[in-house]
Amino acid sequence: MFADHLQPNLSPETVERTPNRNGYGEGLLEAGKRDERVVALCCDLTESTRTNLFAEEFPQRFVQVGIAEQNMASVGSGMAAMGKIPFIASYAMFSPGRSWEQIRTTIAYNNSNVKIVGAHAGVSVGPDGATHQAVEDIAIMRALPNMVVIAPADVHEARKATLAAAKYEGPVYFRLGRSNTPVVTTPESPFMIGKAERMFSRDDAHEVKVGIVVTGSLLFYALMAAKELNKNGIGASVLHVPTIKPLDTEALEAFASEHGALVTVEEHQVIGGLGSAVAEHLSETIPTKMIRLGVHDEFGQSGEPDELIAHYGMDTKAILEAARKVVG
Repeated sequence: MFADHLQPNLSPETVERTPNRNGYGEGLLEAGKRDERVVALCCDLTESTRTNLFAEEFPQRFVQVGIAEQNMASVGSGMAAMGKIPFIASYAMFSPGRSWEQIRTTIAYNNSNVKIVGAHAGVSVGPDGATHQAVEDIAIMRALPNMVVIAPADVHEARKATLAAAKYEGPVYFRLGRSNTPVVTTPESPFMIGKAERMFSRDDAHEVKVGIVVTGSLLFYALMAAKELNKNGIGASVLHVPTIKPLDTEALEAFASEHGALVTVEEHQVIGGLGSAVAEHLSETIPTKMIRLGVHDEFGQSGEPDELIAHYGMDTKAILEAARKVVG
């Protein structure tokens, strides 16, 4: 059954869809009202990243860096050293993609209190194609010491992640999508950095069990797959992991111990992403049979968002097939 804190009557026909980057814009504006130390920087993508809400309200606390992502990382680190709480935003292909070395050396190495926002992540960027579809950003960011890595599920979770990041002392990276994302959670749904949430609980009457571990905007597809699996005799549960680093190892171990097999789902390369993080940890604690869904060592391509999600095997149909395969 669905968790109590999710939207009621979730189904493909009725689910609301809105870009989760809208939640970042709302959360940044709210964080700015709560704390005057919050400042925002952007690279000529103010409206696309939804930083415009903050810029219009607090023009003296906003810096338009221009097309200079590497400079933006260094400026953000300098502002953090002076006691500010900088949010630096661009497309994920450019930040952290283009500015990774500056993020590593000026932010992560110094444990600077900078919040890095990578918008337009994943293949669901759509027609912009492979050059603008960041499917490697989780991997390069979770490898950095001191870095927190978050992938919000929807607009409400993005807002809460932004507010939580503003309060957290240290560097944080979170990825946002471009396209309309299913709204699964509510404004009251729980969110805490470093915590995973059980979003769907299996029917205990079923002997065959599979756990679905998901992050980011693919949560809706995982929920629909779990619902269908339980209808057809496989007890499926869903664990949503919005914080990939630090991983909620306690929740993950408990989840793995309750299920005979796992499927991980992410809009990212399976190499270095959520699936890798789950496999790395469980291999040392509770070795568990699993299948990792995501992009398999390929680049993206142009297409409609839902079309690309299906093409790369990350939609409800793909999750169903993987779940049935892994339980054998």
